[in-house]
Amino acid sequence: MSWLDRFARPKVRGLFRKDDIPQDLWEKCPNCEQMIFHRELENNQRVCPHCDHHLRLDARKRLAYLFDDGEFQTIELPEVAADPLRFRDRKRYQDRLRDARSETNQDAVIVAHGRLGGHSTVVAAFDFAFLGGSMGVAVGEALLAGARLAVLQDSAFIVVPASGGARMQEGTLSLMQMARTTVAVDELKEAHLPYIVVLTNPTTGGVTASFAMLGDIAIAEPGAVIGFAGARVIEDTIREKLPKGFQRSEHLLEHGMIDMVVRRHDLRDTLSRLISLLRNTAPSAEVVALARPQADEIQE
Repeated sequence: MSWLDRFARPKVRGLFRKDDIPQDLWEKCPNCEQMIFHRELENNQRVCPHCDHHLRLDARKRLAYLFDDGEFQTIELPEVAADPLRFRDRKRYQDRLRDARSETNQDAVIVAHGRLGGHSTVVAAFDFAFLGGSMGVAVGEALLAGARLAVLQDSAFIVVPASGGARMQEGTLSLMQMARTTVAVDELKEAHLPYIVVLTNPTTGGVTASFAMLGDIAIAEPGAVIGFAGARVIEDTIREKLPKGFQRSEHLLEHGMIDMVVRRHDLRDTLSRLISLLRNTAPSAEVVALARPQADEIQE
């Protein structure tokens, strides 16, 4: 142990009480474990400056990053039964909902509308902090409301899932939302409106098995886990070792499951160009410009 560790640091620590030191100044990157100054991380859209790992975003920050000048309006979502099955394990489901709402003041998804690259757009953004972004009846209602608002406004509809899948506390009612959200997507397609999905970490379970993989364009953030069952469950089932990077964005892109992997900093511009293309308001040469970087990455 050096003299710095034995003498200098203890003396410096002794000058301050623990209560005097703010606890939220630094955050550790879950990928490279580097400590990052909190303000630097927020200014970098919660992307690690050391390893480019994309940390999770809450729904409101996500919306602020996507909409022009960070301006948007949220919509009031339909009320649903708080605890339809009166579920209880170690804690009542109603108590879990109350605790989660006290922190996020919402359910697992927020629906907002505004301008994205000058285009009228509706966005439904998930928040993993709310019960793992799980899909219950409230989420199904939110996505249906968002799709119908897009039809009413003649707007593109973008969904940004971050979810562990169906919400087990709502049982079959939760699984029914897989069909209901598919109906919402069908209504968009009948109206010939763009439907784009931005897959973030993680996108799993019943969310992946329904609306999350039905987009006209499927985009993913770098390194996101995307799949139905977890890797360990699959390995235990097939009794084989899965390839490195299995269920990650880059692996899915290489195997044709998604259309592109886009860094968070480039996401708004990419979405703006895609909406222009899908609404036939940009020259077709844009398609080549968008597709070429993805093709080059695969070849490398």
